Amino acid sequence: MPFLESVTRGRGIPRERLEGVAEHYRSLGGKSPINEITRRQAEALRNKLRAAGAPRAVYVGQRHAAPFVEEALRRMAADGVRSAVGFCLAAYRSEASLERYVAAVEDARARIGPDAPSIEFAGPWFDHPLFIAAIAARIKELGPSEEAPWVFTAHSIPCAMAKESVYVEELRETAALAAKACGRREWALAFTSRSGRPDDAWLEPDISKAIRARAAEGAKELTLIPIGFVADHVEVLYDLDVEAKAAADAAGVVLRRAGTVGDHPLFIDMIADVVANGVPDDPSLGRSSAVAVFRDGRRREKAGAGSAACFCFPGSAEPPCLRPAASRHR
Repeated sequence: MPFLESVTRGRGIPRERLEGVAEHYRSLGGKSPINEITRRQAEALRNKLRAAGAPRAVYVGQRHAAPFVEEALRRMAADGVRSAVGFCLAAYRSEASLERYVAAVEDARARIGPDAPSIEFAGPWFDHPLFIAAIAARIKELGPSEEAPWVFTAHSIPCAMAKESVYVEELRETAALAAKACGRREWALAFTSRSGRPDDAWLEPDISKAIRARAAEGAKELTLIPIGFVADHVEVLYDLDVEAKAAADAAGVVLRRAGTVGDHPLFIDMIADVVANGVPDDPSLGRSSAVAVFRDGRRREKAGAGSAACFCFPGSAEPPCLRPAASRHR
């Protein structure tokens, strides 16, 4: 509960909702595996850099659970570190997935004072070839059938936040590249882990709705590919393996899920490459979610709050983010 209270502080989430989410953790043994996975990723990165002849210290800092960001920065200062490259383990940039972490680092540095190391953040990696290769490797490990539709999944965020970022554009690029790497033309994107007030519009379709829609089209099997997270933690293990599976069982659909990249060697190779490249020519790309610069040279700026664009239902005349609040959950 302290973790969940930290994550949701100031967001007006009812206590009963937190208790419900806490039950997800209890049903999976009382904790999330993300700390252990993150430790493995950090150790693998240390080993990779050492083997490449470019050893570096690697520290882990978290916003809502130990080791906290401030703990990591204080340890770095004690170790004599004066500057470092920050790597945020979130591939798709939004206020929640990037900018709050950048702010947490800056707030912690301010509390530490002049001894705090300076942190410059690595650039985006949502379309890095090694990231795509790691996702493709996980899909191939699953061995999906040719007939089963593919649904890539990611954490939902409020539609208003999506318009102030390039979160969805980056997600779609990753999905398209991963599908192409596997020789797949058709795929869909769905969202999980919705929270917040019921009347707020969040990115859709929810994965359970997507499952029911595919079942109505005659699908007997579905392949889920969670690209929104880099670890099999509770939002994957419960939201997909329990809740989505229940929806699939009720619809008569067999659900098969690919693993997240986790500590796959290709993903570790990618982190090492991104860290070695350091800060991008435009440092704001490591700190802001306002602009996406793709590897093929394309550039996409955020739509902005006043935009009539809808990211979750681009072909709909009445998307959820533009419908009256009372009708959004029909």
